[in-house]
Amino acid sequence: MIKRTLFPFFGKTNFSLPFSTTSKLNIFDRELKRNQRDRAAWLMPQNDPLLHTVADNLLDRLQDCKKIFPSALCLGGSLQAITRSLRGRDSIEKLIVMDASYDMVQRCKNDYHESINNNMETMFLVGDEEFLPIKESSVDLVISCLGLHWTNDLPGAMIQSMLALKPDGLFLAAILGGETLRELRIACTVAQMEREGGISPRVSPLAQVRDAGNLLTRAGFNLPGVDVDEYTVKYGSALELIEHLRAMGETNALSQMNLMLKRDTALATAAIYDSMFASEDGTVPATFQVIYMTGWKEHPSQQKAKRRGSATVSFKDIQTQFGNQTL
Repeated sequence: MIKRTLFPFFGKTNFSLPFSTTSKLNIFDRELKRNQRDRAAWLMPQNDPLLHTVADNLLDRLQDCKKIFPSALCLGGSLQAITRSLRGRDSIEKLIVMDASYDMVQRCKNDYHESINNNMETMFLVGDEEFLPIKESSVDLVISCLGLHWTNDLPGAMIQSMLALKPDGLFLAAILGGETLRELRIACTVAQMEREGGISPRVSPLAQVRDAGNLLTRAGFNLPGVDVDEYTVKYGSALELIEHLRAMGETNALSQMNLMLKRDTALATAAIYDSMFASEDGTVPATFQVIYMTGWKEHPSQQKAKRRGSATVSFKDIQTQFGNQTL
């Protein structure tokens, strides 16, 4: 079920950076997230319906552009789904595939060599989204599908993406929104209150829809666009949902959390989830809210708002002339 709401490249091919951040507040443990993605690289199914749907919907925005993008940078997240969807798109000649996880990059590289449709020159790079090892103004397109929501400094990561773009380059991103896994949040909170007498964060904080436009503007993008999809995925049980999150590399990576959830609390969470949200067919739903963002790097050819005060007709005159007319 889908609910939609509208609102020279680099110097070295094996570039590694310390997994720290300039952000004063480290919400996420980047080393832990890298390990989770190392594991997910070999657990992720070849054709995950959710990941491929999000990737296809993100790349559909390219079809609305008359402009071609000879060079593209693909950052973290659903790399396999994005790279598969990009194959066959003649508008992209060179592709850089980058992830903080070596295993994830290696899995994408293996898929590339096994594919019979290798029509793009593709380079593979290990690097951190928070410290992009990409020269300024070197790529025409930056794509991030379900990866940037794990950065400690999301505005900073988006600014670096903007700097990597050539003038009139396009930034395409999909991140998980704040309504994601709302059923699991409720069940886990109730279980912790019952079994432990208090709560600790077990589901990572995520950006709200209202913040997305501000993030694009703050990063310096022109013509920002934001829209939202909500996907409802049905599972056989809450434990099956957890296994899917682990296979996607989307399990909790908060810096300040108890790594181990008590066994009785975990079992209580699953039982509460089933009792509160189970459907008549015995499946349990999980909501994934995806926020899609688009923005362009500044270029003289782009549309611009008129200078304030330059209007030649006032709204008062319009109201006087047309206000008394009825349709």
